[in-house]
Amino acid sequence: MEEKELVCLAQAGDAEAFGILVQKHETKVYTLTLRMTRNPEDARDLAQESFLLAYRKLSTFRMESSFSTWICRLAANLCIDFLRKEKRRRDRFIQVGWNENLQITDQWAEPQVKVERMEQRRALEKGIEKLSEEHRRILLLREVGGLSYEEIGAVLKLAPGTVKSRLARARCSLRDILRADGNFFGTPSSNQTKRKGGSV
Repeated sequence: MEEKELVCLAQAGDAEAFGILVQKHETKVYTLTLRMTRNPEDARDLAQESFLLAYRKLSTFRMESSFSTWICRLAANLCIDFLRKEKRRRDRFIQVGWNENLQITDQWAEPQVKVERMEQRRALEKGIEKLSEEHRRILLLREVGGLSYEEIGAVLKLAPGTVKSRLARARCSLRDILRADGNFFGTPSSNQTKRKGGSV
């Protein structure tokens, strides 16, 4: 069943259709909330709250973007509100990789390939942890959340041009950190990833 059809059914009150949407996107939403809060318990609560909010606001969703982008935008806003109230986030540790692809290992891959993937993931985790809060937040909204420049601007209350420049600086900072640690293997870029609804 197409996503738009599921959304239409859910908007008409079909709880099962909304449940399917949750199943399709819960991993991505949790990944985003975890990367932004750096705490599994807070991330689970915020991910659940995101879907509850989506259910309440479903009638306002006009499908101008994908459901994935829309729910990630809701989750990002909730995380930002949460982080503004919580001051204990500095000592949190990122417990997931850069994105879902880096966490998946092929059971038939050579052991050396698996080790290299794990090393790359750890290097990215450490590199992202060293970024400033401003750079880390905007990078996660783009690379994990898949939001467009305009959508990030709406979340962070920034002009699209400012979003582009800050995102470029965030990527450069991450690249410099990885190089300094001797782990430079290329910075993930949304320009290399096909996005649905969140591309520009």
